[in-house]
Amino acid sequence: MSPRERIICALDVPNADVALRHVERLREHVGVFKVGLELLMAEGPSVVPRLQAAGAKKIFLDVKLHDIPNTVVGAVRKLACLGVWAITLHTFGGSKMLEAAYQAALEAAQESQREPPLLLGVTVLTSLSPAVLKQELRIGEPMEELVVHLARLAFQSGCGGVVASPQELVALRAAFPDPSHLFITPGVRPALRMADDQARTLTPAEAVRRGASYLVIGRPILTAQNPVEAAQRIAEEIQGALEES
Repeated sequence: MSPRERIICALDVPNADVALRHVERLREHVGVFKVGLELLMAEGPSVVPRLQAAGAKKIFLDVKLHDIPNTVVGAVRKLACLGVWAITLHTFGGSKMLEAAYQAALEAAQESQREPPLLLGVTVLTSLSPAVLKQELRIGEPMEELVVHLARLAFQSGCGGVVASPQELVALRAAFPDPSHLFITPGVRPALRMADDQARTLTPAEAVRRGASYLVIGRPILTAQNPVEAAQRIAEEIQGALEES
């Protein structure tokens, strides 16, 4: 992949008009556009073909499905028919949920004559710190061990990749060295940007050096004075890290 293809631009915006403007401006400078709950709840699934028509070749639906298997199966079947690149599910839903989602994605894609979407297992949200994990959620396992365990569960259940903090990448790549195992990392911030509400962050170069496949970046691009230049600078940072490795 080229450096720009590794950038997933998070369209965490309030409506389709804003999202479409960003796609038209950035479609040649990033590889994937992420549609999260805010935009999907505002516009519904019909926003996906509109974004595709505007030039979003790869769309990542970050819906973080987490429910009983039957309910998730129904949701995946509907979403897979949209021709999206990837869909997220919470690994805390367990293997039965993940496996059922995988089969549903394959069947729906075959019925609609599309490529099946990549299923991505969300491990631990980047907004959660080890202290919150232990004190509020009563999960005492160390963060790295928990993330590696959840990633293994995801891969064994049919997921093609996992979503994890860049700070767990070294442990993940040690456990899963095959490059076909994809690691999608949110919580990536250029060096001059604040961490916002992300608790576990790294710069794009640091994330790539640690083994990230794709970087999810929203506000540092969308709120920049010149979003195109911001995306280009991030691509250059990624390129530099790739050349070092």
